[in-house]
Formats: sequence, C-alpha cells, structure tokens
Amino acid sequence: MGVKRSVPSWIALTVMLLSCSCEPLDKQDTQVIDVLALQDVKQNVAAVEKLSGALRTLSDLYVVSTFRLPPKLGGVLLGVYNKQDNKKYLELAIIGKINKALVRYVREDGKLHTVNLQTPNLADGRTHSIILRVGGLRRDSLSLELYANCRLADSAQRLPPLVTLPSEPELVEIRNGHKAYARVQGSVETLKLALGGSVAKAGALTDCPFQGDSSSYNTVNGEINSILGDHTKALIGQLIIFNQILGELRQDIREQVREMSLIRNTIMECQVCGFHEPRSRCHPNPCFKDVPCMETFDFPGYRCGPCPEGMTGNGTHCHDIDECSAQPCFSPSACVNTAKGFRCEACPPGLWGPLVSGVGMDFARNHKQECVDVDECVEVANACTANSVCINTPGSYRCGQCKIGYVGNQTAGCFPRKSCAALDFNPCDTNAHCVIERNGDVTCACNVGWAGNGNTCGRDTDIDGYPDRALPCMDNDKHCKRDNCVHTPNSGQEDADNDGIGDQCDEDADGDGIKNVEDNCRLVSNKDQQNSDTDSFGDACDNCPNVPNIEQKDTDNNGEGDACDQDIDGDSVPNVLDNCPKVPNPMQTDRDGDLVGDACDSCPEMNNPMQTDVDNDLVGDVCDTNQDTDGDGHQDTRDNCPDIPNSSQLDSDNDGIGDDCDDDDDNDGIPDEEGGLGPDNCRLIPNPNQKDSDGNGVGDVCENDFDNDTVMDWIDVCPESAEVTLTDFRAYQTVILDPEGEAQIDPNWVVLNQGMEIVQTMNSDPGLAVGYTAFNGVDFEGTFHVNTVTDDDYAGFIFGYQDSSSFYVVMWKQTEQTYWQSVPFRAMAEPGLQLKAVKSHTGPGEYLRNALWHTGDTNGEVKLLWKDPRNVGWGDKTSYRWQLSHRPQVGYIRVRLFEGSEQVADSDVVIDTTMRGGRLGVFCFSQENIIWSNLRYRCNDTVPEDFQTQHKHVLMHIQV
Repeated sequence: MGVKRSVPSWIALTVMLLSCSCEPLDKQDTQVIDVLALQDVKQNVAAVEKLSGALRTLSDLYVVSTFRLPPKLGGVLLGVYNKQDNKKYLELAIIGKINKALVRYVREDGKLHTVNLQTPNLADGRTHSIILRVGGLRRDSLSLELYANCRLADSAQRLPPLVTLPSEPELVEIRNGHKAYARVQGSVETLKLALGGSVAKAGALTDCPFQGDSSSYNTVNGEINSILGDHTKALIGQLIIFNQILGELRQDIREQVREMSLIRNTIMECQVCGFHEPRSRCHPNPCFKDVPCMETFDFPGYRCGPCPEGMTGNGTHCHDIDECSAQPCFSPSACVNTAKGFRCEACPPGLWGPLVSGVGMDFARNHKQECVDVDECVEVANACTANSVCINTPGSYRCGQCKIGYVGNQTAGCFPRKSCAALDFNPCDTNAHCVIERNGDVTCACNVGWAGNGNTCGRDTDIDGYPDRALPCMDNDKHCKRDNCVHTPNSGQEDADNDGIGDQCDEDADGDGIKNVEDNCRLVSNKDQQNSDTDSFGDACDNCPNVPNIEQKDTDNNGEGDACDQDIDGDSVPNVLDNCPKVPNPMQTDRDGDLVGDACDSCPEMNNPMQTDVDNDLVGDVCDTNQDTDGDGHQDTRDNCPDIPNSSQLDSDNDGIGDDCDDDDDNDGIPDEEGGLGPDNCRLIPNPNQKDSDGNGVGDVCENDFDNDTVMDWIDVCPESAEVTLTDFRAYQTVILDPEGEAQIDPNWVVLNQGMEIVQTMNSDPGLAVGYTAFNGVDFEGTFHVNTVTDDDYAGFIFGYQDSSSFYVVMWKQTEQTYWQSVPFRAMAEPGLQLKAVKSHTGPGEYLRNALWHTGDTNGEVKLLWKDPRNVGWGDKTSYRWQLSHRPQVGYIRVRLFEGSEQVADSDVVIDTTMRGGRLGVFCFSQENIIWSNLRYRCNDTVPEDFQTQHKHVLMHIQV
C-alpha cells in the first residue's frame, strides 16, 4: 500500500531558488579593464570610474596578469595611486628574490597595510600567470586569494577593507608595472582588472582550465556566493530522492515501534499469569568497584566488564598498572606511579618541558615527556655582563670574554673599544696608526707620507702607497716593495717592459728603443711603428687596427674596440639589431616602444628616442621632474624613500622600499631595530632563526660578510651594501661644464690601477669624470699630483654630484689669474684650496664656467664654503693627499690636505645641506697632466664627534 509523502519545506525552498532566473549583481557579466591599454588621461578616468563603481557594488574583483621576470628580480605589477600624494589605494608587487607577492593598500586610518602572500618561483625567465582575487568588498573585512599558474598559492582572511576612491576620478591613476615606483624588471605580457564574476571567469583571461563557469563556487567566510549551475541542480535532485528514502525509513521505524509495544504488552500479561523474574546474579555486585555486571545463562550466571582504565585483571579482581615501566618521563626517576595512572615531575633545572600525566599504557607509550634546553643567554635577562659573550650549555650556561670590539671582563664590565689606547700592546709602526675594524679586530695603517703593511712603514715621497725603499715585512705585502717611480704617483706600479722603472716615469715604457713622446704604442714594443689606420695608435696596440678610433673604447673588454666590434656590449645581439648596443640586454625589453631598450633608456616608461639629458643626471628630459623632496638627487617618482635622504637607493630585499625607510631590510620577519623580535642580527640577509653560535651579536650567516657580497668586511669599502665592494672608477660619466666654449678642448681621461687611478692629459675646458656609484655618508681620499711645469690652473675633486648644476667641488689654483673671457662677467681666481657648493640656475655654459673660475660667491651659481687662508697654490710635480668626510644626513663636511706627512690645510667642520648625498669624481679646468692616484672611498654614516661641538657653536651664534 503506497504512502503519500510530502516534500519538506526546506527542499521546496531550495528548488524554488534554483528555478529563479535572477542573478546576484556581482555574478552578472564581468567587466574587464585592460590596464596595459590605458594610454591617456581620458582612458584612465573612464577606467577609474568603472573601478570605483565596482568597489561600491560588487563583492569581488580580480587582478589577472601574465609576465616574464629575470631570475630573482621583480617589481610592481599594478598600482592604483593618488596623483597628488601618491597614496596607494591598491598595489600588487612580485618579489622574485624571496618568492612572495606583496599587496599594499591604505587603510581607513591612513596607514599603509601590507599583506605577504607566498608564491612559487615566478622569477625564472619564463612566462607565468597570476590571479589575485580581492573578495568581500561589501563586507567589514577583506579576503585575498592568489592563484599562480592556475593553482591556489596562498590566501589571507579578515583583512582591513579597502578605502573608497575619491569622487573626482581625475585624482586617481591606474599604473601598470612600467609606471609604478618599483617598476617591473622584466616584461608584462597582459595585465587586466576583472570586475565581478568568478575565479573561473577570471581564469578564462589567462587560459586557466578552472571547472565550471560563473556559477562556480567562491567561498568567503564560509558562505556560498553562488548556487547556480547544472552540477548543483543535479545534487539538489539527489537530495530530493534522498528525502524520499528518509520517508520510507521513517515509516519502517514506526512499524518497529508498534511491534516492540506489542512484545512489551505480551510480557506484562505473562507476568500477570504467574511468570516471575528470577533472582538477579548481579545484586549485590560481585565485580570490582565501578566495574559493570551483566547476567548470563551459563555458570556462574554473570559476567564482569573490563577493569577501569589504568588497571588490569578479570573484572572481578583488578590491580594497578605501572605506567612508569613504559618510561614516559624524561628520566625514569622522575616518573610517579599513582593508583590509576602516572605523572612526571618537572624537568631538571636548566631544561623546560610540559608537565605530563595520564592513565594507561597506551597513553604512557604515546605521550613522552620532552625536556629541552633553556637558552639562558636568550631567556634570562642579564645572564652575563652586557656586551660579553654568553655560551649556552646543556642545562646551564657560562659567561666568556667581552665581545669583539669591547674591552673589560665579567667583573668590571665590557666597554666599547673606541681607540687603540685600550690595547695591552700596540703592534703598529711608530709611523702608523691603529685601526679598529667593524668586527673589533685591530689592524695597522701607515700614516700619510709613509707606506708599508702598518707593522712596518717607510717613507713614501709621492704618496701612492709604495715606500721609496723596500721594507723587511714578514707577510710579503706588496705595499712593502720598493716604489718603481719614487717621485711620480703610480698606485698600480705598471711596468710594461719589466725593467724595474714604472711606466709613469720611464721615458721608454715598452723598451723598444723609441721614446714615449714619439712611440705610437707607448706600452707595447713595436719598432716598426706600423699604423694601418693612421689614428695615432700603432697596429701592435690598436684594438681596431684597420678602423680609426682615437678613443680605443672597448665596452665589453674583449680586446676588440667598439669601432670595429659587431657586438659592442657582448650580449650576443648584433649592434644593428641591439636596442642598447653599449649596454648588455639580451632580453631587449623596450616598454615605451621608442626603439631604445630599457637597460639604456633614460626614460624607460616614456617615448624619448633622442635620449636628451640636459642636466646630465641620467634621467631623460621628457621624464625629468626635478622634484626632489628630500634633496638626495633622486626625483620623487624614482626615489624608493622619497621623504628620507638615501642617495645610494640601497634596497636589499628588492621590495621597492629603500633600506633607509624599511623596517625589515631583508624581509625575514625580524625587525631591523629593537622592538618585537628585533633587532635583527643580520639586517641584510634573511635569517629568521637568528642563529649566533659564538654569541657575539652577529648572526652566523653574516659573521664576516655582513652584506653577503662575497667580499670580506675587512676589505669591503661598503660592508653594508652588496652593490659596492671596492673603489673603482673604470666606469664613469664625462660631464662637460662649458659645452659651447671653443677656447679649449674637452678633457681626456685615462683610468689605471683597476679604477683606482685617473690621469687627465689635456689642457681642457672645465670638466668632470664622475663615477656611477651614489653615496650617503662617505670618506673619500686620494693623492693629487700635477706632473708638469707648464701650467698653473685648476684641478681637484667633486662629491655629492647630483647633476651638472648640483655638486660640491674642492678645487685648487696655483696662481692668481683673471679669466681670459670677460663675458658674461669678469672672473678672478686667487691661489689656494677652495670648497664650493655648486647650485647653478643656468647649468653648463659660460656663466657656470666663469663662476667656477672666480674665487668667492657667484649669485645663482656657486657658493664659496671655505678657502685655505694660506693662499698657497699647488706645487709642480709635488704630491698631496686629501681626506674628505661627508655626512649629508646632517650636512657635515671636512677636508684635510697633507704635503708629505705634514698636514698643511684643514677646513674644520663645515655645515651645508645643499646636496644630501650623491656621486664622486674628479675635476679639471685648463690644466693638463693631472694625476689622481691611490683613490679610496668608503661608506660611512657615523657622524664624527667634532660635529656636535660645531653644531652647538652654530646654535650659540644664532642665539647671540
């Protein structure tokens, strides 16, 4: 007989919902914005209006992109910014070095929120795709899901919501990765914003084979955003069938209940008729306490249940189990067996672990007590004297000697070793001084005018780092060998013919019998003097013997000059096809399509095929804003710390934020400074475990190489920058300061000694040779020598170079002289050393030329900061050593000058903040045969002690 069963109300409701054809607002047709196609302001405004509407009405949006990144590089893929203050409404960056994606956006409180999402290796030179789903736009919290190559890579939930975009769309700009602050260092093939829809629809933009379409499920906070789709309808149909089966089971249960009731009634009737229950065998309970008793039909008429947990027996008789036999505790003696179970005593002193207790052998076998060593050096405050070595031992610790760089003991305390005065024994020569290295090691360096290994020093007349006579040094240091040019600086000791006389002072440097002044190959023997191309270089030394090339430029150092090299930069792309023929760029990336590759394009995001750069700051004129808030020489749109001076632009973790304004320079989760888990004992190298085996405060991974550049700290000129290792001016920029003048020719620079010596051979217009490395604080020294008696004009060096109108110059004139061109104004030069700040309104040309020649201030061009009161000019064929200290963060400048071992000039402390850092170089003006030898620079941000004295003096002067 059939039974009519009704469908429950919730099933009917579900079927009704499925039959509805209406779609939620965020499941309608997806709008797609092609970010790479946004070329002008009008298109950007339209895209911003769409995005703003989506943020107010939709639940989800998607960032979809395919790209190709070089190994370990990355950058910003997409950014939505405020044009006025560069506020980040939403920014997505890929950091290939650490396999992460960074999502940054401003919160309602105005602070920047950062979310780290883990990714597979996306920076390997191959094409990859990503989808970033931004969900919960209309909820109180945001959720992020990152799909890499069609697979879910990482997600984050319960995040602060995005802020509403300004009502004026003109204030907002959507930038692709080529126009953001930290532009992508590769190629972006597609970049789109999908507004609304599902992951499947977004995946269709990158050919991701997600199952389903817009009816697929997107789950946020446990809710189902979509219930449409054929597959789902099929599931609902199965639920209806299942409900019918439940109805039939329900009917069967009713029938069984009726049968049980009938049996119960029958038994009761039997009892009335005289059938009585026999005496119970379980009363009283014959079993062990709390053990259940069950009656049986066999002897003895009952059966006892199992013994209680922690006991063993037959149920009638039970006795305690000794769980300690399973040795659950750290030591056997620490186990205490109880009536029903066991417990472990506390771990021994110096060890830590949880208290363990339980019942039963299985628990004892599977829950062992673990006691681990307590690192008292970390956990115990002031375990040892501050700045001393703490050595952790199993169960205890011991205190050792003071850390490197400190002196004292555990009783008296450990104090910084600021000078060599604290040494028990001074190992240095009487003409040397002691140097405390960054790790506290003691080394020796000969004083100015002396040379050697520091333990032994001899007279060095030309101050090029080599003694006049050989020294008996025990370590065979090359600087103990006799100088092969005693009176002429040659820090490379070049000797082409190996005759013991250096090339700089050898009249026949190559020993071919032809004097240097007549030899067309000064350093290569060629008695025949054959010269096929008549370019002043004989065939024996001409890197293009059949093509005239007076500069002998060889960019890729392959022995073949640029003039005849079919691949000048050696990147395997022929010059005729290379969009950067002088800069290696095998990928030939050209984002702005101006036929100039990004590697050599002065405006890689803006079309500028002529590459004009009027102010010589390496930024093309079409994208040069000259807006530099912090004055460090980098315009705000290219500055990775726009509000903090950081001319070096060091960004160790390649996250687009400069180290000087990044709280975690290596992005390892340990803050750089004190606070939280900080400070990081290896600030530039990821080491989340902070392992420090010797307890000296420096992590093992950066013990002797703090910046991980494979150059040991004691010889690294910038031990906290992997970008700079040794002094090297082999790569330099020539800057002509009077390009229109015809009175003289341009300078001719010759670089020797692997970039540590520069020679200028021509009587030239004012000009600079500027290295490409930019510095924050720096110490710069070198030997200056004019190797002629035929002229009396200017030579010197520069620092803080930002462009051809902004730099500091230390310049020296030999005699008093009026410049021979009185237009645009009369310029008078006085003898003596001068320190000037150049901030020219006109730039290179006749005004700046005459202002440099003139001793004193020139309004709008040059400011004289200091002049040597002795009014003494440089001497012919005389060597001088300069020492410069520049700390642009506070404006500190100090210049010292030595003649031989005697200091002859000292500017004392000069305070000036015109340039907050920049590049280094050398300067000449109408003077030939200048040698800048034994050049050395070193990064140094430590403010000298004499700054405080000078600073107080300036404040007192202002108050008076």
